[in-house]
Amino acid sequence: MAVQKDMTKKFLEEAFAGESMAHMKYLIFAEQAEKEGFPNIAKLFRAIAYAEFVHAKNHFIVLGKLGKTPENLQAGIEGETYEVEEMYPVFKNTAELQGEKEAVRSTHYALEAEKIHAELYAKAKEKAEKGEDIEIKKVYVCPVCGYTAVDEVPERCPVCGLPKDKFVVFE
Repeated sequence: MAVQKDMTKKFLEEAFAGESMAHMKYLIFAEQAEKEGFPNIAKLFRAIAYAEFVHAKNHFIVLGKLGKTPENLQAGIEGETYEVEEMYPVFKNTAELQGEKEAVRSTHYALEAEKIHAELYAKAKEKAEKGEDIEIKKVYVCPVCGYTAVDEVPERCPVCGLPKDKFVVFE
């Protein structure tokens, strides 16, 4: 079901990017609406965020970008590695040069978390290539910086210092 025509492919890639951004933006809006005491508006944002996810997923599949798990893990490794080696260092340096402290912090947080994500994907890929699943009980993610830990969480986030009891747990 891969798309062959150049213009259609370009448009679907742009649509995928736009739908992906809308999905995330609406989830962020939902979180804010919840904090402000608007649970039903938050629900609406989450529902439409899901619809945007469906659109993005459909475009992604038509573009032929969904592979088997080892291939998908490799794509994850490549994406995280690009962010670590190229994207975030440039973004962070630019923010530093321009004196944008919040942008420096935001890009630093992402850079440090992406390093861990690439490592986790690499370990998972080794197992998946053997037809085995990884052994994980819990995954802990810092809601401030995105630092990710498997099975054990440090007392404080090593990137931003958030206490461990504030981490989001995926079981």
